[in-house]
Amino acid sequence: MRLTGKTVLITGAARGLGRATALACAAEGADLALLDLCEDLDGVPYPLGTRGQLEHTAMLCRKQGAAVLTAACDVRDPSSVEAAVALAEDRFGRIDGVVNNAGIAAPSGRPVHEIREDEWALMIDVDLSGAYRVVRAVAGAMSARRSGSIVNVSSTAGLVGYRHFAGYVAAKHGLIGLTKAAALDYAPTKVRVNAVCPGSVRDDATAEGRMLAEIARALEVQVGEHEQTFTEAQPMNALIEPEDVAAAVVYLLSDDARQVTGSVLTVDGGFTAR
Repeated sequence: MRLTGKTVLITGAARGLGRATALACAAEGADLALLDLCEDLDGVPYPLGTRGQLEHTAMLCRKQGAAVLTAACDVRDPSSVEAAVALAEDRFGRIDGVVNNAGIAAPSGRPVHEIREDEWALMIDVDLSGAYRVVRAVAGAMSARRSGSIVNVSSTAGLVGYRHFAGYVAAKHGLIGLTKAAALDYAPTKVRVNAVCPGSVRDDATAEGRMLAEIARALEVQVGEHEQTFTEAQPMNALIEPEDVAAAVVYLLSDDARQVTGSVLTVDGGFTAR
């Protein structure tokens, strides 16, 4: 029970890695503030998490004994982020850990010269600036208490390039830069900032994930055959399970990682080791 007595705030918690991480944190004793946009976004060509999915995540966590707060939050909007953080602090008294998981994989699938200004801006606003807004909203109080752990969910796209994914790659590289800079900003006050870089994560039905299928669609890989295609690119010949990434996040949130900050932890089956 490595997170007993801690409150963890998770963005993008309705499904996928957000749900898997919430369940892993609940199993380790954390109370949870679960946030998601809970509506679709113009410009994103696939459905995003719903309020019903967010409440289902909350229900699964409550079954493990966690106290849970849910709220709709748009990480593009500073006032929405600040209101959600204030709500969590009012309910639980403090936020001990943050998981910046909210993100989109599309609009993608085209070379740089075909990416429109609004498509580029949307990707950066959600995947990079959204995390900055959450860090800005929580880091002051964490610093005042001289305690806290922030985990940014980047990607192997934060470490290498991917064809036809310039916006996503740029945002995820930027997220690692934000992680390292913020880690140095807050090291004197014992607030830790780290990143995880998942590889190809299986779209687990229990977590209702669909990111891998959407990446396949953008790459014009046949959906239905895409898991085998991605598996063949993995040195360990297996897709990453959502629980594998969640376990890495729990470690970084816990006191086991009390001397770990500014680090980038890959959970990619060796993909970036080549």
